[in-house]
Amino acid sequence: MEIKQIYTGCLAQGSYYIKCCDEAAIVDPLREVQQYIDMAERDGVKIKYIFETHFHADFVSGHLSLAEKTGAQIVFGPTAETGFDSHIAKDGERFKIGKVEIEALHTPGHTMESTTYLVHGKQGEPHAIFSGDTIFLGDVGRPDLAQKATCMTQEDLAGMLFDSIRNKILPLPDNVIIYPGHGAGSACGKNMSKETVGTLGHEKQFNYALRADMSKEEFVKELCEGLPKPLEYFGFNIAMNKHGYKSIDEVIESGTNMLSVDEFIRASKDTDALVLDVRHQRDFIQGFIPGSIFIGLSGTFAPWVGALLVDVKMPLLLVADPGTEKEAITRLARVGFDNVIGILQGGFESWKDSGKGIDTIEAIDAPTLANTVNSDSRTLVVDVRRPGEYSAEHVDGAMHSPLSFLADNLSDLPSEKFYMHCAGGYRSVIANSILKKNGIHHAVEVLGGYNAIKKTDAPRTDCVCPDSV
Repeated sequence: MEIKQIYTGCLAQGSYYIKCCDEAAIVDPLREVQQYIDMAERDGVKIKYIFETHFHADFVSGHLSLAEKTGAQIVFGPTAETGFDSHIAKDGERFKIGKVEIEALHTPGHTMESTTYLVHGKQGEPHAIFSGDTIFLGDVGRPDLAQKATCMTQEDLAGMLFDSIRNKILPLPDNVIIYPGHGAGSACGKNMSKETVGTLGHEKQFNYALRADMSKEEFVKELCEGLPKPLEYFGFNIAMNKHGYKSIDEVIESGTNMLSVDEFIRASKDTDALVLDVRHQRDFIQGFIPGSIFIGLSGTFAPWVGALLVDVKMPLLLVADPGTEKEAITRLARVGFDNVIGILQGGFESWKDSGKGIDTIEAIDAPTLANTVNSDSRTLVVDVRRPGEYSAEHVDGAMHSPLSFLADNLSDLPSEKFYMHCAGGYRSVIANSILKKNGIHHAVEVLGGYNAIKKTDAPRTDCVCPDSV
C-alpha cells in the first residue's frame, strides 16, 4: 500500500492518493483532477473510489470531474444528500482497495455528514485515518458551518463532535497516522499546526481539544470561543459541492479570453466587472489600473479572493503577468469563482504603453516609519493583521482593523494621513487597493510589514525592543 499527500499551500488543503495492487482511491480531490489521473496511469492502476469527507465549504472539490473522467464511484458519509450519482456509506461500511480496506466512520460535528475514513492494513490492523475537518493537527473542525442547514446551534454541533472524537477516533491505537483535511492557514479551524501529517498519539498529548481530562462542557466552551466569522463564499462552495458545477476545463477555456486595452475597458463598462490584479505586490505598488483590486498569486490567493470578493458569480477582469493567466483562472475556480470574462492582453505593461491613466501607492520602509513614530507620537498606524497577531504584539498605539472586515469599517479609519501594515506586505497592499477603490488615498504602505518593523526601534507592545536588549 502507498499513500501520497497532495498538499496545496494556497488553500492549506490536503488531498490523498491511496494505491494498493492494481487499484487506487482519492480522498477530497482538488477541482483540477488531471494530476490524479496522471498518477494512476503512471502506476498502472485504476481509480476505484473517490472518498469525500464532507461537503467542503472553503473549496470546490473535484469529485464530479474525476468520476466523469475515470468511472470511479463517489462516496459520501451517512446523511449526505447529493444532486448527482453517489454512494452514501453506512457507518462502519468497508471498501476494498487491492488488499486493504477503508472503513467509513461517521463523525458528525463539523458537518452532519462528516466522515473519517480508516485504512486497515493488510493484516486488518488500523493503519491511518483521513480525518477531513473532524481532527486537524493541533485542532478540530469548527462547529458553526452547518447551523443553518440543521437548525442546530454551534454548541449542539460541538457536542456532537466531542462524542464523535471520543467514541470513534480516540479508541484507535496511538500509532495510527492522521492525514488531515487542512493545515495552518485554513479558515476551517483556529489553532492548526504547520505540520501536515501526524499520529494520533501525538495529538492526544498536544492537541488542546483531545485532552483526556476534558469534559464535554469544557470542549464545547473552548471550541466555540473565538471562532472567526464564517466567510460569505462558504455557502456557495457547499452548494457547488453538493449539487454540481462546470468542469474546470470549460472554466479555463471560457476564461482565457484575451482582450486589448480598449476591449478591456469596454468589457468593464458593459458588465460592471471587477478588475482583479494578481501580480506581485511590489509591482502593484508601483502602478496599477485605477479602481482595480489587488490579490496576488504569490500569497494565499484563493482564500482571500473568497473572503473579500464574496460573490462567486461576480464577473471578473484579470490583470496578470503574461504566462500566469491559466494559473489565475485555475486558482479562482478552486474556490468557485468561475466567471472570468477577460484578461488584459500583454498585462499591465500594455495598459501603460497605451497611455491610459495609472494609480500608485505611496510607500515607506520600516526604519522611516520608526523615525516618524519616534519623532511624533501623534503618528497614526493601522494594523490589518488578524486579531491573534495584533494581540500578541503590535506597534504601540496602532489602530487594529483586520483585512477580513476592512471594507465594512472604512468609516472608522483615520481621516488624515496614516501608515498601514500587515506582517509582510501582502495583506496591507490588498487593503490599500480596497481603500483606493473606495476613494481613500491617504494611506501609506509600510514595506516589509511588521516583520520589518520589529527589527527597528519603533515602540511596540508586549515585546523586547532592540534598544533594550
